[in-house]
This record gives sequence, structure tokens and C-alpha cells, in this order.
Amino acid sequence: MPEIDDATAAAAFRRLVAHLQHRTDAQNVDLMGLAGFCRNCLGDWLADASHGAITSAEGREYVYGMPYAEWKANHQQPASAEQLARMEASLKLNP
Repeated sequence: MPEIDDATAAAAFRRLVAHLQHRTDAQNVDLMGLAGFCRNCLGDWLADASHGAITSAEGREYVYGMPYAEWKANHQQPASAEQLARMEASLKLNP
């Protein structure tokens, strides 16, 4: 596997974030059910990678492009029982 430099990895991360900001129809519960991570995870990972320079709330705000509460009020749909079951099953696969 080739080594990826930090600038390339950062550019790919920013593109993923922009894509998720555009695709507000992609619900977090669906992301969790399919991939085992969601926008909240990305924000938390960003905060972890900052070694204390930013908080999880700040990381999430970066990923959402707005405060999480605002995104949730404007875009989050109620989760169905099926979506929640897929998410729970997916979480069991995470390391």
C-alpha cells in the first residue's frame, strides 16, 4: 500500500466533509448502519487527532458546517426501528 502524505489525506478528508454537508439526506443512523461511523464520529475523530486543540463539539461543528443542534433540527429525520436495528448490528462489528 502506498504511503499517503498528510496534505493528500487532509484534502480527501475535506472533500468527504463537503460531500456529507451537501448530502443532508444521508442520515447518521443510515451511515452508522452501513459503515459503522457517522458525522458525529468524524467530528470526534477530528477532536481526538487535534490532541486537545479542539473539542468534540467544535469538531462536530466543522463536520456539520453548523452547530450539531442546528443540523439536527433542520435535517435529522426520526429513525425507524429497522434503521436502529441495522445501526445496533453494525456497532457490534466495530473494533
